[in-house]
Amino acid sequence: MSAWKRLNIHEELAEKLEADRITRPTEIQERLIPAIINGKDAIGQSQTGTGKTLSFVLPILSKLEMDMDELQVVIAAPTRELAEQIYKVTRDLIQTDAYAGVRIQRVIGGTDKDRSIDKLKRPPHIVVATPGRLNDLVCKERALSVHQVRTLIIDEADQMLDMGFIKEVDQVASYMPDGLQMLVFSATIPEKLQPFLKKYMNNPRHVHVQPNTPSPKGLKHYLMPLKSRNREKFAVEIAQTLRPFLCLVFVNTKKEADSLTELFIENGIETETLHGDLSARERKQAMRKIVKASVPYVVCTDLAARGMDIEGVSHVINVRIPKELEYYQHRAGRTARKDLSGDVYTIVDKEDYPALHKLQQQRFFFHYLDLKNGEWKEIEQLGSGYAPGKTKRRTRTDQAPLPTVKKKDIKPGYKKKLREKSNSRRRK
Repeated sequence: MSAWKRLNIHEELAEKLEADRITRPTEIQERLIPAIINGKDAIGQSQTGTGKTLSFVLPILSKLEMDMDELQVVIAAPTRELAEQIYKVTRDLIQTDAYAGVRIQRVIGGTDKDRSIDKLKRPPHIVVATPGRLNDLVCKERALSVHQVRTLIIDEADQMLDMGFIKEVDQVASYMPDGLQMLVFSATIPEKLQPFLKKYMNNPRHVHVQPNTPSPKGLKHYLMPLKSRNREKFAVEIAQTLRPFLCLVFVNTKKEADSLTELFIENGIETETLHGDLSARERKQAMRKIVKASVPYVVCTDLAARGMDIEGVSHVINVRIPKELEYYQHRAGRTARKDLSGDVYTIVDKEDYPALHKLQQQRFFFHYLDLKNGEWKEIEQLGSGYAPGKTKRRTRTDQAPLPTVKKKDIKPGYKKKLREKSNSRRRK
């Protein structure tokens, strides 16, 4: 018996996973899927890339009653991009004979509401939604009935809280039946989320998967002192030395994203931008380019750091350390996925030293670099007032190699490896 079949998921789902070379469940999948199939409320807490999406999609599909002409599952995600990703994963899984009659519908902001209402006249079995549009169609338009919903899934719940969407989800959940099964997935479970969880969840199965190390083996972290340089111009200099397959350049605000994108383009660097103030059409166009890797650089806010599985990210540049320090790992987690390598470059100033010490305590190991006249130089320390924490320094022979300047910076066969790894889709 295969590892998937032992979890009691539908036989055709198990066969499809194995055909796609997804041969073994991740830890969070193994620990949560049986409980979800048995109808228990569940909280799945783990970092990005641990397989949270399949840990809820597989059991809800296995429990789905396809002969019932009613909405049974609602999946809420904080962003359109994440909702679209979940929709695609689910739609791919139901491409089997057993699930031929399953109806799944997207309900997301930035799309034609009247068309969405028209498509909902015959209730889908599964709805994947963003909170605002879901609340609008359930509570205001009364175009979507959730009175028979059996399972409500909230993905990236802490981000949902940060973006102010929990209230809208709460209003929708109040229309659902008393015996509702609620599944919550998140990297963190903030204290402010607890009242909402206690309101709806009944003795949930809480699985917290903590990684053995904060970084995969192929990921290297570089720190570079800002000194007296202009931060945006320094980011441009860094980008000009790299030759990425796809590089995400993280900033902390939408205004910074627009400004830096403009500066990149002025310096002849092909760049796209991704943040919450873009129109639905602009975001779709940006994501299309990102998915196709038709531009090498994407300047973005933390919208792109959580939940979204962007293929082929070979480099990450942090123009600033994130305001919420936990987002450093989310940003870094965009690269070195699926056993590929990746590099993270972070520009730091004296004000960042306390945050860097906290990251070192979390077992992040940093290499110190500077860029002078277009050439990378290894340095012993960042500057006055900064000393490495207790993390043991590696020997010279164990140090990561300096970035190659003015040469193609993609490992040989990167695109081929990426294509092969993408086909296996081992981390959805």
